[in-house]
Parts: sequence; structure tokens; C-alpha cells
Amino acid sequence: MHESITVFQEIKPRRVADEIVERLQKMILEGILKADQRLPAERELAGQFGVSRPSVREALQKLIAKGLIYSRQGGGNYVNGSIGDSLYDPLLDLLKNDASIHFDLLEFRHTIETAMAYYAAERASDADRESITRAYEYLQMTYQAEDHAKEAEADAGFHLAIAEASQNVVFLHTIKGLFGLLKHNVITNLGGLYTRHETRDTIMTQHAAIYQAIMNSDPIAARNASGIHVRFVEETLLELDAEKRRQERAEMRLKLMDE
Repeated sequence: MHESITVFQEIKPRRVADEIVERLQKMILEGILKADQRLPAERELAGQFGVSRPSVREALQKLIAKGLIYSRQGGGNYVNGSIGDSLYDPLLDLLKNDASIHFDLLEFRHTIETAMAYYAAERASDADRESITRAYEYLQMTYQAEDHAKEAEADAGFHLAIAEASQNVVFLHTIKGLFGLLKHNVITNLGGLYTRHETRDTIMTQHAAIYQAIMNSDPIAARNASGIHVRFVEETLLELDAEKRRQERAEMRLKLMDE
């Protein structure tokens, strides 16, 4: 009886450039390298990775071919800031043409943002807390200046910083991919809410509660504070929507009486 012979495939060493590509891709995926951020120069990357400049150059060319980074005229390689945007353009068009979709996005925000706040409080690093603090302080600055457009945009930026701190790449890239949609929703919805002082004060108090819970590393409090915030926004918008409809009906009656 002949012994069975197992044939093993030869293990081929990985190219250095492929290893560099994998590491840089992971840094982009995890949000360490951010949209439109300039990468270090080839010489610096070669020194940090302990490899040759030709290997770095080859890796960068592969990342450019994948559409993950791009080169600017005059030098420098940058992380592509529009990765995945085209997937969400139809949603943005729908949102602009159908106001009811605002509430669908608010339902989505309630589901995902409460979870993000929970994990951000549980997992945030010192660097994450610093990033959230910068976003929160900028939000406070726009609040004091009463610049409603910038305030609404800063609101979206604050929630994005929380997504990054959740240390969950699916949360992060879902929110990043939907960031244009989220900003449009926040600016369209909260831009109107921010014109009402009592509503603005409540929203800022809610943001403070989310921020403090994350800084205190209290996941339950962060999740609860985030849920209270999104529910308040949804309920207030429903109230404003009903008020708008009543006003439209009143105007229509007046118009018919004049005729």
C-alpha cells in the first residue's frame, strides 16, 4: 500500500510594497489617516516603515490605482476624501426632494448614534477624547456667535468625532459615507430649530450631557443622553411640521375667501 502524499504549495514571500499597501489601507479604514490628509513624504514613510523608497513609491502607485489616495500638482499624496460618496448621491437627491425622508434619517440616527455614543464612552482613547473636545468646543463657539448655519454643521462634526471614537470601523465609515446626507439633514432640520432660542438651549444642554458622559467613560449615560437628544429633535420637528401644515391650510382658506 502506498502512503498518501500531501502536496503543499510553496509559500512565497510577500512583496514589501504589498505590505506597505496593507498597512496604509488599514490606517485609512480605521480613520487614522483622514480624508484629504497629506501623507508623509516618501523619504519619511520609508524611514518609518524601515524600507526602501522604491518600495514606498510602488505602494503609493498601487493605492492611487485603487482610488484610495491621489497626488496633487506640485507634490504630495493625499487620502481621497470622496471614497464611497457616489453610493449615497441618490439618497441625497431623495432627501432634497422629499422632506419626509428627514424622519427616516432621524430614525436611523437614533439607532446608530446611541450605539456610537455607548462605544465611544467605553473605548475612546486620549486622542479620541481630545478630538471630541475640539469638536465640542467649536460647537460651543458657533453657539455663542449665533451663526446658525455653522452651528448646524458643527453639530454634524461633533457626531462624526463620536463615530471615530467608537473604534468601530463599520460605524465610522457608515457615518462618513453618509456625512453629506447627515450634514444636509442637520443643516436643513436643525438650521430651523436653532432659530428658536429655547430649542437651541435644550439641544446644547443635550450635547453637553453626551459630551460629559463620554468624557466620564460612562457608556450607559452616553447612550441614554444620545437617545434623549435624537428623540427630542424628532419630536420637535414633528411639531414644527404640524405647525407648518396648519399655517398652509390657514393661508389656503384666506386665499379662497378672497376669491
